[in-house]
Amino acid sequence: MNNRLFSLVIALITLSVTTMGAQCENWVGKPIQTDAENAHSIYRQSLKVDDYKTAFENWKIAYKLAPAADGKRDYHYTDGIILYKHLLKSATDEKTKTEYYNKIMELYDQAIECYKAKAITTRNNTDEEAKWRVGYLYGRKASDMFYLINAPYADVIKAMDNSIEYAGDKTEYIIFDPYARITVWEFKEGRMKKEKAVAIYKRLHEIAEYNIANNEALSEGYQQAAANMDGTFAQIENEIFDCDYFKEKLIPEYEENSDDPQVLKRVLATLKSQGCTSDDPDIKKLDLEWKKYATEENARLQAEFEANNPAAGARVAYDAGRYQEAITKYKEAIADATDDDNKATMMFAIASIEFRKLNLYSQARNTAYSATKYKSGWGRPYMLIGDMYAKTARSCGDSFNQRLCILAAMDKYNQAKSIDGSLTSEANDKLAHFYSSVPDKSEAFMRGYTEGQSLSCGCWIGETVKLRVR
Repeated sequence: MNNRLFSLVIALITLSVTTMGAQCENWVGKPIQTDAENAHSIYRQSLKVDDYKTAFENWKIAYKLAPAADGKRDYHYTDGIILYKHLLKSATDEKTKTEYYNKIMELYDQAIECYKAKAITTRNNTDEEAKWRVGYLYGRKASDMFYLINAPYADVIKAMDNSIEYAGDKTEYIIFDPYARITVWEFKEGRMKKEKAVAIYKRLHEIAEYNIANNEALSEGYQQAAANMDGTFAQIENEIFDCDYFKEKLIPEYEENSDDPQVLKRVLATLKSQGCTSDDPDIKKLDLEWKKYATEENARLQAEFEANNPAAGARVAYDAGRYQEAITKYKEAIADATDDDNKATMMFAIASIEFRKLNLYSQARNTAYSATKYKSGWGRPYMLIGDMYAKTARSCGDSFNQRLCILAAMDKYNQAKSIDGSLTSEANDKLAHFYSSVPDKSEAFMRGYTEGQSLSCGCWIGETVKLRVR
């Protein structure tokens, strides 16, 4: 009994080795070499001119004689996949489609196994190259399983995990979208735990970050794929991610809009709802900012109400989100007012609404300038104009021109503090924040500009600035 079992095991091993050898056979030094090379050459040339019929006929010969070609490339497998995908376009019955699907998967598996068995070598014949190629093939296989074949998600996940295992940080971004979609679906269906979903998200982002930093040719592709993946994960982010994730996501948004209290309010509320505790340093900082804003805003509103009661209706309309109505009421109040300081304050309020709520930048700037006519030595309108320029600089031409627009914003901050000492600290903070965004000296030189030269930043801003560099 034991002898017969042993013999059976040996037979199975022999069969497996024989099968592997057959599917990884090359033509080198074989009697069939000339025939295989001729068929290989004909089908490759036919593929280049989209002659799929001739290509397929000769590919079948080349593949049958030498699946691994000369043992230095996987063309007979990957080209076979291309040819069967082409055949799928004209397939009408499910039986034929299934046959083609199976053949595509078989070719992927054969190529992978031949690399693993070292029956196919890479250009430099290194284990690292072979391992990456296996990961590449697993990734392409996973993509076809998801988009083309609609394979069971468990099988697709296995292929994607293998792709990451073998290719590591160099895994193609082609798996980002299917892995994100499957993860979200499986989590929603209760078949994937939160910890697994988070681990997948983090690993894919590690891959993206590595390639964005180290793969210049495909950096943009990885950035876009990561952004799309984030959009997919957003469906379940509130259910799977913790405080740290939301801090990483939302705090930069607040820092870019630190003068917008509504952003501060929303960010703070979201962080607290996602488990950030009150003793968290970031939460403490945001809480202090919010309390500072609330105190100042309440004091301003109270002073405005007491000093200029007609504008109270404008404030009510503003709070209700009826911004055009608020502007109309402010104008009515200005027409009735006799105190220039009050007129200036209300004119500034209109400019702020036009800028921050209605994005009417040119109109807001004109209104801000009008506010300065009622109150000399008041720098707040210039601070507002500086904010307008800073906010819209990114939409003004190329990166160099955008930096010129930042200079225009900085000019307004400097002007504000030069006429209004109470704004010195605030203006200096903004100037320090934007210093890193001034034009680069080497870039200015390459463009033929010199420091101190007068340049226009164009766009809607249309300011002429003295070139400063860093």
